[in-house]
Amino acid sequence: MASAAEQLASNLNFSTFSKATDLKKRLWFTLAALLVYRLGTHIPLPGLNPEAYAQAFKGQAGGILGLFNMFAGGAVQRMAIFALGIMPYISASIIVQLMTSVVPSLENLKKEGEQGRKIINQYTRYGTVLLGTLQAYGIAVGLEGGNGIVVDPGWFFRISTVLTLLGGTMFLMWLGEQITSRGIGNGISLIIFAGIAAGLPTALAGTLELGRTGALSTALILTVVVVAIGVIALIVFVERAQRRLLIQYPKRQVGNRMFQGDTSHLPLKLNTSGVIPAIFASSLLLLPATAAGFAGNTSLPTWATAIIASLQHGQPLFMLFYGLLIAFFAFFYTAIVFNPKDTADNLKKHGGFIPGIRPGERTAEYIDYVLTRITVVGAVYLVFVCILPETLIARTGIPLALGGTSLLIVVSVTLDTVAQIQGHLIAQQYEGLIKKSKLRGGKRGR
Repeated sequence: MASAAEQLASNLNFSTFSKATDLKKRLWFTLAALLVYRLGTHIPLPGLNPEAYAQAFKGQAGGILGLFNMFAGGAVQRMAIFALGIMPYISASIIVQLMTSVVPSLENLKKEGEQGRKIINQYTRYGTVLLGTLQAYGIAVGLEGGNGIVVDPGWFFRISTVLTLLGGTMFLMWLGEQITSRGIGNGISLIIFAGIAAGLPTALAGTLELGRTGALSTALILTVVVVAIGVIALIVFVERAQRRLLIQYPKRQVGNRMFQGDTSHLPLKLNTSGVIPAIFASSLLLLPATAAGFAGNTSLPTWATAIIASLQHGQPLFMLFYGLLIAFFAFFYTAIVFNPKDTADNLKKHGGFIPGIRPGERTAEYIDYVLTRITVVGAVYLVFVCILPETLIARTGIPLALGGTSLLIVVSVTLDTVAQIQGHLIAQQYEGLIKKSKLRGGKRGR
């Protein structure tokens, strides 16, 4: 028998959407915020020679800078004010979340609810400022090391570049928070999604042009298209897959009446961590090569140059670290967002139990056991989806925007956003049904 939510969802139509005034406001706000972001990726950094920079970027576009450019929505290619993108914020989030697991004071803050979360978010912002400043300064020095890229090198250029790039990152962080609170979906994920989605038409056109000129064979292009469709289908299937644990509630007596015990399900997503592991892993791998690619590695020690070269996109060491980091963050982020002990305590508090499992600690252990097993499957899925297309692209020269990581982010964020829109529509229809029932009740009373 379908649940009430499923019945409401099946009845959703255009008239329901037209009446959802709050949802339409949220959608317009989200679109306007993303439009502002896209405009910012076309405002160039002052003090640069565009032709010299374009030549320098062309030599690095197939490596780590190409990956950085993909996440920044093309801002690195144009060296725009949003060239740093949102990656310093993501890196700071990783560091702070790791510290909450090892620093007792931060762990206590996490348990304090909304107030503790606000303090942790503030620490994340401070970390974003620090990392953004370091990365922006590295980019400024790297640009000065290029051949004729900077019109007037010196401290004025460095300071203005740091302030401009850091200001762009802080604005994007604020914009993402505004989208999350006043719009639809997760603001940070949507900003990354908008950057990648904006590059997809160009990537498709570039691939077709390579086929037209004979650089890529028709069979290879068709293979890439089939792989991309297969990856998208796999992402949709796995992102919607759940392991449902049966929950039973005992019979209860209210006055002289005995009510039958209810049954429900505890849904555990096969990929609880979503797209976060791929973003976190990419963010960490981008850090060591942010400035080195611009400088051409000329001012670095030999050992540093060798490490950075081996961490270029498509290299075996890059793929190895990328896969390991994705698997690690799949488990790490799942442990952060889902606490089996808290879930077991809530079930026990409301009288719910898993058949055959004692409430309390045994239930927590069982949920953790099931969650660990399905997270293994989810981690393997994430590594497969991200690594296989990336390997194919690294060998063929097809644009990065058609890679597994970008497809994972685009499809996952789209599914999450559509689910939130549907949730708002269901809430709107549910409120309408409640109002109708109250009106009918009032008419009967008269």
